Amino acid sequence: MAPYALTMLLAGIGIPVLAALNAALGARIGSPAVAATVLFAVAFLSCAVVMLATGFHALGKVTAAPKHLLFAGVLIAFYVLSITFVAPRFGVGNAVFFVLLGQLISAALIDHFGLFGARLAPFDASRALGIGLMAAGVFVAQKV
Repeated sequence: MAPYALTMLLAGIGIPVLAALNAALGARIGSPAVAATVLFAVAFLSCAVVMLATGFHALGKVTAAPKHLLFAGVLIAFYVLSITFVAPRFGVGNAVFFVLLGQLISAALIDHFGLFGARLAPFDASRALGIGLMAAGVFVAQKV
């Protein structure tokens, strides 16, 4: 479990860095859409290198996968475009706080209902308290 936790901790550290870097690029060049497109081109090349290194045998199975699973690409594009546009105007910290709040709510619902094949984890008082504390944190961060 520790390697998974560490991997996700590093991914979490990377999200605000991604937001700040791409927001700065979008502001510098004057186009969040171009900045996001460049980010996706670099991401595509990075993923392609990993795919070539680890094998691309699963690529043929993509056409057999349910098409709604590809909607994740639309969601990541929405995230990158929105953070690139919003962060320079709202602040990286504020933008990421609301992203985190949305992630907690969405994750709790996905786990509670076992959506998309997720492991079931009931929404209980502990989870509600955690989301409530996060929401309070966002409120305090906004007011300070």
